[in-house]
Amino acid sequence: MKTIVVVDDEFGLTDVLAATLSDVGFRVHTAANGVQGLELMSEHPPDLVILDFMMPLLDGPGVLGAMRADPRLASVPVIVISAVPESVVRARCSGYVAFLRKPFEFDAVLAAIQRAVGTGGTM
Repeated sequence: MKTIVVVDDEFGLTDVLAATLSDVGFRVHTAANGVQGLELMSEHPPDLVILDFMMPLLDGPGVLGAMRADPRLASVPVIVISAVPESVVRARCSGYVAFLRKPFEFDAVLAAIQRAVGTGGTM
């Protein structure tokens, strides 16, 4: 079973993503900010991270930079999500495999995950 870490300060969104991704066969862990997300990733090494761009304590670019500097997390694919346009995201960070603009359809999330880590939730 593949593990996804969702890092977003919108609790409703993380709850919905966790429930829906679990239903299709992924193990999902959620974090409310970047600091908590990095701690969670060290406890539960992810196969994929869904990362919000704007968060308190440590934002998406900060998390992505820390991941790329950590040999254990450097190759983990990251899907960045945000309400801001991708041009704003691209100006502040790189190294993500997909971008989804909020609000997004769940099918778009699944398609991005499948492109990043393969089809389905099980290994």
